[in-house]
Amino acid sequence: MITFENRIVQEDLKEIISASYLNLEKLRGKTILITGVSGMLATYLAYTIYYLNVHENFQTKVIGTARNMEKADAKFRNLSKEYFELIQHDVTEPLDYEGDIDYIIHAASNASPKFISTDPVGIIKANTLGTMNLLELSRKKTIQNFLFLSTREIYGKSIKNSLTEQDYGGFDILSPRACYPESKRMAETLLASYAVQYNMPYTVARIAHSYGPGMEINHDGRIMSDLISNVVNSEDIILKSEGTAERAFCYISDATTALLAILLNGDSGQAYNVANEDEPIQIRDLAQKLVILLPEKNLKVKFDIPESQSTAYSTDGRTVMDMSKIEKLGWHRIVTLDSGLKKTIESFE
Repeated sequence: MITFENRIVQEDLKEIISASYLNLEKLRGKTILITGVSGMLATYLAYTIYYLNVHENFQTKVIGTARNMEKADAKFRNLSKEYFELIQHDVTEPLDYEGDIDYIIHAASNASPKFISTDPVGIIKANTLGTMNLLELSRKKTIQNFLFLSTREIYGKSIKNSLTEQDYGGFDILSPRACYPESKRMAETLLASYAVQYNMPYTVARIAHSYGPGMEINHDGRIMSDLISNVVNSEDIILKSEGTAERAFCYISDATTALLAILLNGDSGQAYNVANEDEPIQIRDLAQKLVILLPEKNLKVKFDIPESQSTAYSTDGRTVMDMSKIEKLGWHRIVTLDSGLKKTIESFE
């Protein structure tokens, strides 16, 4: 289990707060609600704010909500209760909080193919009812921004070679996987609707594939999670396809600075792509790269292709996400794929 004290985590947090383009002073003395706080990206956001308290005396409070308190407590038990409050809560239920809330980050959602195939209704509820419940909470507070963690999958099937935030394609709304992108789309529409009707500030992060310390590697089903699991457990990598699908991955510290830039620097009512398109790679090459990066493990890449593929996986081809909009906020990625993979594996070991 990743904790705040993890060496790699500490290195990443130091790098994150050194990003000169972030208006981190906006967080000083504020209260931030983060839903799904035990998720990978949400955890790094909470850790970053806590790091500012430890090293810069920000006196910023994080309220973290989670359904699985055992998992969440393992990640946050060593954090001072003065600046970190953990609440057991399911976002599909209304949330009442008596104190002030200055920022809301809605990260409670599940993108794992495992849950897409077993709990599609739960995924829809978290993105739709969960978002509405938090927006209703926002109406009672004076919030400065509401950041929603969305997905690149809202763009649907590729309609052009480089997707800006204004480009949209379609997808089969009756497909088993539609629960995830369709409910994310509705959540974004809810945000826009509350902005129109109640003048609610919000920004959206449309996130592509991210990875790093704290990612779920036990039976998650996403390709990077499965590959890292194999390596951490010193198992040969067994691919269930030809591995020709291409992906581009963004290391967690770069993704975190992107989310903070959108939260603090972004224009209200706007969505921003979050990805690292610098090093696209086929899955089979990614698997081989991991083998080469860690020769001491003496691993091999093998293929065991089933006759039919799971319907929980996206079949939309990869389309490059245009990053110019978030780059105008000052954001840039700095962690290479090789470095990110090494750091991720070291964090687990």
